Amino acid sequence: MKYGLIGISCVILAFTFIVAGSYYKDRQSEKYGFMAEENSELFVRDHSQILGSDDAKVFLVEFMDPACETCAAFAPFIKKVMADNPGKINLVIRYAPFHEGADNFVKILEAARMQGKYWETLELMLKSQNIWANHSNWQPERLWSILPKAGVNIERIKKDMHDPKIVKIIEQDMADVKALNVQKTPGYFVNGKPLQDFGYNQLYQLIKTELDIKYPR
Repeated sequence: MKYGLIGISCVILAFTFIVAGSYYKDRQSEKYGFMAEENSELFVRDHSQILGSDDAKVFLVEFMDPACETCAAFAPFIKKVMADNPGKINLVIRYAPFHEGADNFVKILEAARMQGKYWETLELMLKSQNIWANHSNWQPERLWSILPKAGVNIERIKKDMHDPKIVKIIEQDMADVKALNVQKTPGYFVNGKPLQDFGYNQLYQLIKTELDIKYPR
């Protein structure tokens, strides 16, 4: 009888833990959804790069690090989801350069933006990441030899990447990282709702849910 009571108690505790966890996630979604409405600047700043349509109703905010392998792995997936839903999704890039020295790669990316080559440079950097940032083995000299393929002027980038405005962009994004409790990259939010269980399917379902809400059939 004693062991039976212990077993029942364990089941009750496990059930309580599951319910509490589910409640916490629901509350977190409600919290961030509210923040998206009341404090949208946490998700989209004036300096944020946005890819998509002005009429899109679904905002996929990605806090990323150019040197993050997982960010590079997810890039083709996101590109496909956007292509499958033309004009409905906006991709918003925010920075969370957690890797040591990764802020320098953000500076390179922002310097390319000054030449009107932001998205071309980002795509090239992610595709070639295994060459210049393989397993945290940073080799920026290899990146310099690759970047001309994006149509940028390397000497201008080396100069512009030290612009104080870029430092302020990184500082603001990192402040928002802290406010939103983003602890790893990539960190995704869809219309203010965080991706809580990480994975391709989970992200797709979160996007699809918002698409269904914003574009009911």
